[in-house]
Amino acid sequence: MRILGIDPGSRVTGYGIVEVRRGKAVYIASGCIRTTHAAVPQRLGEIYDGVATLIGEHAPDAVAIEQVFMARNASSALKLGQARGAALAAAVNVGLPVAEYAARRVKQAVTGVGGASKQQVQHMVCRLLNLSASPAADAADALAIAICHINTQRSLMVR
Repeated sequence: MRILGIDPGSRVTGYGIVEVRRGKAVYIASGCIRTTHAAVPQRLGEIYDGVATLIGEHAPDAVAIEQVFMARNASSALKLGQARGAALAAAVNVGLPVAEYAARRVKQAVTGVGGASKQQVQHMVCRLLNLSASPAADAADALAIAICHINTQRSLMVR
């Protein structure tokens, strides 16, 4: 099972690809889709294209994405929702199943604490995936989302 985790953002969208091999999560790739346009419609197109390219290159079996949370202001929440929509559209367009997770649930799954800091998430992602260096914060969050999905699927199979 190969999972594409996505941490959406209107300027920086983190991604992380994790595969299950012999029952263990294995790092495949991670990084950030950085938009270059000032106008929101063009940024959304870049996010869509970036996610579509990742799907084409890495052939994930599913996509896991962070749910929208109430940002500091309505404008920020709206832009985040639009970025999520662009990423979701790229996944759904090729028929991939999509799972959505709240940020607190992702942090709980990776660190054991729902209110963990970004640094704690980065540290645990490195430990869980046996990485020699910390990925960028947005990429680490995306890897954590993929790990959360894997753990959730495992727990559902046990039931």
